[in-house]
Amino acid sequence: MRVNQLILHNFRNYVNIDINFTASINVFIGPNAQGKTNLIEALYLAAMGRSHRTNTDQELIRWNQSAASIEVVFFRQDVENSLKFKFITSQNKEILYNSHPLPVREIIGSLNAILFSPEDLLLIKGAPVLRRRFLDNEISQANPVYYRQLLNYNRILGQRNNLLKKIREGRASTDLLSPWDEQLAKVAATITEKRLESVKKLTMLANLHHRKLTSNSENLTVNYYLSGAKKDKIDNLHRWYHGQFDQQRKQDILNGSTGIGPHRDDLIILVNGKNLRNFGSQGQQRTGVLAMKLAELEFIKSETGEYPILLLDDVMSELDAARRSELLLFIRERIQTFITAADEQYFSQIKFGKFYHIKNGMVTE
Repeated sequence: MRVNQLILHNFRNYVNIDINFTASINVFIGPNAQGKTNLIEALYLAAMGRSHRTNTDQELIRWNQSAASIEVVFFRQDVENSLKFKFITSQNKEILYNSHPLPVREIIGSLNAILFSPEDLLLIKGAPVLRRRFLDNEISQANPVYYRQLLNYNRILGQRNNLLKKIREGRASTDLLSPWDEQLAKVAATITEKRLESVKKLTMLANLHHRKLTSNSENLTVNYYLSGAKKDKIDNLHRWYHGQFDQQRKQDILNGSTGIGPHRDDLIILVNGKNLRNFGSQGQQRTGVLAMKLAELEFIKSETGEYPILLLDDVMSELDAARRSELLLFIRERIQTFITAADEQYFSQIKFGKFYHIKNGMVTE
């Protein structure tokens, strides 16, 4: 998979740009606040249908303009495709895939991309929602059906939570919960089964990279933490979830929210049997994150047959020389990569690819 061309019109601080990329490494160099990350954002948005920096499309439109657009021309399985996003003030965005309008849920998996930014260094020591998002994004790109199931789960969960609040306030009967419990249990079981299956592959791939990064001195393991479970393996998840919703009903009504389900689960990352979040040094945690990100690339390749594009937003300065070297060695001539940085010194060893200088929304090679 590779991106050939990016066309922006009134997107963030760009008026009109049209960039052609190399299939190897593309480096965006320039001072801060010049628009480097905006290019990464545009590519990520084309892959995921949303920005990783804002939930408001209006913020993507250039100041004092009423509309903006992004177009990405890319090859998937050697077939050329295009994705175009149109943003208009006070309207929902329009998405065109090969000139045909599609909703966001239908484009996931068309252009696969992995983003690695400084915020991802919190993957291990940050909140569980970061690890769930990491896992869900990975699976969704490899399996768009999973993404639609996740949307369905969140919809049912929201409706159940609204009903719980009404019951707590005396505006609805508890009898109304049973149909929602059945729907939620069924979808929750499907999502958890896919997550458990994916974590098995992820832990194998992550450990291979982690051993390389640590000269075979450390082993990394990823475990899936199932909220509410008293044992590691559940024989019938559908039945188990249904039983949990029954047991937790009074507490859920009191809280006005659902206390058990995939939205409460977590990943536990261990190094040599010790929880990396609680007992790992900062260096060990960063090594663990890098191993997880490299494993994510391999996971999507194993599921789809192609590596995704890799977006590295200002992470080279956050990694030491050894980790930078390992990362560049892995992606070289294998993965199309887009990197932002303020200093060219991190790339003195790169003898291939393209460099683009970014200044005030202008791009020059």
